[in-house]
Amino acid sequence: MTHARDERAALCDLLDELGPGAPTLCEGWATEDLTAHLVLRERRPDAAGGILLPFLAGYTGSVQESLKRRHPFPELVRLVRQGPPRWSPYGLVPGLDEAVNTMELFVHHEDVRRARPGWEPRTLPGGLEDTLWKRVSAGARLFLRRSPVGVVLRRADGGGTPGGAGRTESKPVGRTAEPMVVVTGRPSELVLFAFGRGDHARVTFEGDAGAVARLRETGFGM
Repeated sequence: MTHARDERAALCDLLDELGPGAPTLCEGWATEDLTAHLVLRERRPDAAGGILLPFLAGYTGSVQESLKRRHPFPELVRLVRQGPPRWSPYGLVPGLDEAVNTMELFVHHEDVRRARPGWEPRTLPGGLEDTLWKRVSAGARLFLRRSPVGVVLRRADGGGTPGGAGRTESKPVGRTAEPMVVVTGRPSELVLFAFGRGDHARVTFEGDAGAVARLRETGFGM
């Protein structure tokens, strides 16, 4: 199993448990909308462009709605659980599913988990935390491109090394500007912050109070 497959299976188990109509952290989306989004992303490349490009968003939205009408919710979940079809880029290119979908599936899994009352962060395998740290470090300039202040991400766990429980690791990202704010947390929490889930991410902020306020008010994500 890979981290992407593990997160996919856990997310689908939760979706089957909750059913359609359950809340998520994605504004305006319930579980059926999020599930249709994942199906579209992996099985309708003709419509996936609108996920990132606003001028294509109308077509993407109409295809997503049509998927919800055509497929009962359990079938949508089954399609997500099956993973990318062999003809898709994720199926054709070895390792692409793990490289691209690990973070996507983790974030959407937490979108469903953390929309429920009483949630707590999961204890993730050290290897998954390491992978998420690599991904958020590599992509943070893109994810945090709207930041009005400089940002440093600081990893607060042991980095997966024996005896490293107190070690931290920092990575300057976003705008290398002053004032600078340090955002500290486990890699999984930093990923959620960078993807615009800051209100539900267990991170701490260090820096000028005004700069911290401006950073927290900024919308992030793709």
